[in-house]
Order: sequence, then C-alpha cells, then structure tokens
Amino acid sequence: MNHAESTSAAQALAEASSQAMWARDRATQGLGMSIDRIAPGQAVMSMPVRSDMLNGHDMCHGGFMFLLADSAFAFACNSYNQNAVASACQIDFLAPARLGDVLEAEALERSRSGRTGIYDITVRIRGGKTVALFRGKSHRIDGEVIAGPQARG
Repeated sequence: MNHAESTSAAQALAEASSQAMWARDRATQGLGMSIDRIAPGQAVMSMPVRSDMLNGHDMCHGGFMFLLADSAFAFACNSYNQNAVASACQIDFLAPARLGDVLEAEALERSRSGRTGIYDITVRIRGGKTVALFRGKSHRIDGEVIAGPQARG
C-alpha cells in the first residue's frame, strides 16, 4: 500500500469510527453538536449556544464549553478505531460566549504513544475569538470503536 492509499484508508477509518461513535453518543446529539471535520487524530465539532445553556450571568455556562471540547477530544482520540477514554482534562476559560453564538472546538493530537495520547482543543466562537483552551490526556482501553472485519477495510 503506497502513502496515498494508506492516508486514504486512515481517513476512511477515522470517518467510519466517528459515525459509529456518533450513533451511540446521545449526550453529544442532545446538545445539538455536529461533527464538522474528522481526520486521524483530529476533529472539529460545533454547537450553537441555546438559552438553556446560559448561566446566571447570561453567558454560556462553562460546563457546556467543556462538554463541546471533551466531545471533540473523544472523536479525535478514537479516530484510529482503538477505544480511548480521558484520563485527565483541564480547561482555561478566556472569554464568554453568548446566546446565539456557534462554538467550534478544534482538537489536534500532540502526542500518541503506546496507550496514551495528548490532545489540545481550542474552542472559538465561529469566525471570532478563542473562548477556551482545553488539554486532554487519553488512555487506550481494550476494544475497538467498530468491532470486526469491517473495521479493517
């Protein structure tokens, strides 16, 4: 298999893994999130800020921003069809998001070795400023996102 075929196969596996995860992820679906882009070790997800996501300061509650970043992290670290879960996460809130904003979380793999990985996720208001920075550490567990021969192409 040449490099182009290998890259194409890895992309197809990332897409199939994300579709399988999406079908089972009721929390992500329930919050109105969407997967905008997926690639091996990467994901971009978005979520509109709804009125039921506002806190007492009329800003998007930080927990919802964390959820979006965590979901992008999950889709990125499971894009290799190897089950992975979070072992640690941290978030820094930089600016508020408001009702009607569409938040985008871009997850990028920084390191993946053995059973662990490190991912940086930037949460932005679509077309605007960065509102949060999230770092997640993943731990690979047994199993596959898509079990069986269809996962291996």
